[in-house]
Amino acid sequence: MSIEDRIDATVKNLEGKGQEMMGELTGNPQDRKEGQAKQAEAETQHAIENIKDDIKQAID
Repeated sequence: MSIEDRIDATVKNLEGKGQEMMGELTGNPQDRKEGQAKQAEAETQHAIENIKDDIKQAID
């Protein structure tokens, strides 16, 4: 598990949530979609880190 990768994913998720919220407030669908995409990317990064952790535990 790389703590830096998890932090990056968490930051990206927060950025995405903020961007999505701004898109909602301003009525900008592009910002909303980009924010949602960032959140999906962050979820994928977290899933990858979880898989890495599972593999490492299985090996140890």
